[in-house]
Amino acid sequence: MKQAKGYFGRRKNVWTVAKNAVEKAMLYAYRDRRNKKRNFRALWITRINAGARIHGMSYSQFMGKIKANGIELNRKVLADLAMNHPDAFKAIVEKVK
Repeated sequence: MKQAKGYFGRRKNVWTVAKNAVEKAMLYAYRDRRNKKRNFRALWITRINAGARIHGMSYSQFMGKIKANGIELNRKVLADLAMNHPDAFKAIVEKVK
């Protein structure tokens, strides 16, 4: 019942309804902790793609050349550079070209 605090209607004070609501909420929380990782990776890929296309490369070409040149930057860092530090991202693109 403590976990159902703040729920609306019978979900907060009827045992069986509250139990079912809390179980469902826990399933959603478990599922969405994994989906969050998927969503952020997709966002990073979109940002890297946009940054790479400004400099005349596609995402797949850019990532292939990054790996071939041995640059050990992950997608999270590359996306941050593409969004917030375009000069640094441009330097990376020029290095891999």
